[in-house]
Amino acid sequence: MYSARRYLMCPPAHFRVSYSINPWMDPAKPVDLPLAVAQWEALRDLYRSLGHTVEELAPDPELPDMVYAANGALVVDGRVLGARFAHPERAGEAAAHLEWYRARGFAEVREPEHINEGEGDFAVTASWLLAGRGFRSSPLSHPEAQEFFGRPVIGLDLVDPRFYHLDTALCVLDDCRDDAVMYHPEAFSPGSRAVLARLFPEAVVVGEADARAFGLNAVSDGHHVLLPQAAAGLFGPLRERGYEPVGVDLGELLKGGGSVKCCTAELRG
Repeated sequence: MYSARRYLMCPPAHFRVSYSINPWMDPAKPVDLPLAVAQWEALRDLYRSLGHTVEELAPDPELPDMVYAANGALVVDGRVLGARFAHPERAGEAAAHLEWYRARGFAEVREPEHINEGEGDFAVTASWLLAGRGFRSSPLSHPEAQEFFGRPVIGLDLVDPRFYHLDTALCVLDDCRDDAVMYHPEAFSPGSRAVLARLFPEAVVVGEADARAFGLNAVSDGHHVLLPQAAAGLFGPLRERGYEPVGVDLGELLKGGGSVKCCTAELRG
């Protein structure tokens, strides 16, 4: 059975695609802002209807990507490791997140030395931190996170620029277990694929079509798995494993290269 979670989200009040820092972003494609807001609100309200708490970070008109709240920090056991963004277009988001956590009494909030993009490139299992590298986060962020959280970090090399963050290529389905994930093998280097196969022999292996639909940019509470409705090929395998897939439409936010997980930071502990 799942337990209630606590999430942080940021409304897309100022969302736009005015630059390109990943292959999904095309400034020539206009964003329907009212639709983006409506889709985001539907996701927020869905979390609440499932019994989860959603807190909101105030958006900044100068930072259109703040809607992707997962990138601003990693929170484990109530400890917060902030982000240091790879691209200057997003650099200002880091301070906004740190300020939010400090203002709400989180006891340990650390500004990182090395580039990492929060839950974009860190995923939490029962025992480990899975950590992506190759496009955004520095390999030096991995030992920094291990020292701060006191959890073993397993580095994974991303090799396909379409899957530029770990949370576009892998999803933890149950963070109370070490064996419940789904991932797209072709997003990883051969060595990292071998590591994933050894660690997660019972994983849901995700094909190209569902990965391209951002099916791995999903959020699971241990039972419900919220994912893009276009990733239809994942619904059957998830149900077979006892999960309840819940399809959502974040088509406007996909124009910035993010979906359910990118919009959702989990406040653990």
